[in-house]
Amino acid sequence: MSTQASWATEVPAVIHNGSFGERAAGQHAVLTKDALDNNELCDSRSPCIVGNSDALRRVLGMVRIVAPTDATVLINGETGTGKELIAEAIHNCSARSKGPFVKVNCAAIPAGLLESEMFGHERGAFTGAVARSIGRFERANGGTLFLDEIGDLPLELQPKILRVIQERQFERLGSAATIRIDVRVICATHQNLVEMIDEGEFRADLFYRLSVFPIELPPLRDRPLDIRFLVHHFVTEYACRMQKPITAISEQFIAACTHHSWPGNVRELQNFIERSVILSKSPVLNGSLSDLTCAVKTSEPVTLEDAERSHILLTLRQTEGLVGGPNGAAARLGLCRTTLISKMKRLGILTAKDQRFK
Repeated sequence: MSTQASWATEVPAVIHNGSFGERAAGQHAVLTKDALDNNELCDSRSPCIVGNSDALRRVLGMVRIVAPTDATVLINGETGTGKELIAEAIHNCSARSKGPFVKVNCAAIPAGLLESEMFGHERGAFTGAVARSIGRFERANGGTLFLDEIGDLPLELQPKILRVIQERQFERLGSAATIRIDVRVICATHQNLVEMIDEGEFRADLFYRLSVFPIELPPLRDRPLDIRFLVHHFVTEYACRMQKPITAISEQFIAACTHHSWPGNVRELQNFIERSVILSKSPVLNGSLSDLTCAVKTSEPVTLEDAERSHILLTLRQTEGLVGGPNGAAARLGLCRTTLISKMKRLGILTAKDQRFK
């Protein structure tokens, strides 16, 4: 039995980490039979995906099936579930693995600049275009383009994205010359695109073109068996990076992590482990368990509509009534501006004559 798998039986109260010395010696992957690693997925270039749950294995099985093809993939999942890691794994297991893997976060680039960022522009194409710029589609030629948060793609840009995916050609802004490309497109979103289609915020034809092969990533709360291995992985990584002499992990700490709901998924768990390692002053990691205890306390039952209204109002107070823009409530909630306004009207937060929100 591997060291990692035998922690709980060797010392009931403490999970012993037998691979810290190996990690310090330069190994960068979790290589136990209980944690999926790069070699099981594809090759050493694939990102480290840790876990052994049936839910994760189903996802990785789909990755193996679709990777050798050129099919467009749509990855759905909550924030922090590892959508970019899955996209990178598909690329690395494909025939395009030696080509570029180009990433674009559609939510992070202002709508007015996104078209230029995607397709590039010629000098003088618009005010401030002092030199030719190569777009992301062109940079990804021969490889894979990963469009993260595709649900935030502006409606007016969607037909152009559809055209380049279907016809594999486009023109830079300010140029009439057609550029032909060979690019595989992988998209990801945490939003419900079908609902957005019904609300007129996403084109149905683009959705059907993107979702040739959909992959649904499970939230961490549906993968409780993987939390133990993820904790081990992140503790190993941060203890080595910070040169902390941590040699064991408290069973109480593992149990608290396993029973927490982790609304921020793996990203939230990773940040919590990093903070715990920073604060640790003992060879046995106990962590700030009070943070998790407070988070899982039950409250008075409320309806889903009440909870949604309360959360939107809290966010609006934090943004001082600003709905749109990169610092607005819509961006913080992971919604399109029009979707949030629609929800506000439905929940009675916003009326036709209301001027409080911008």
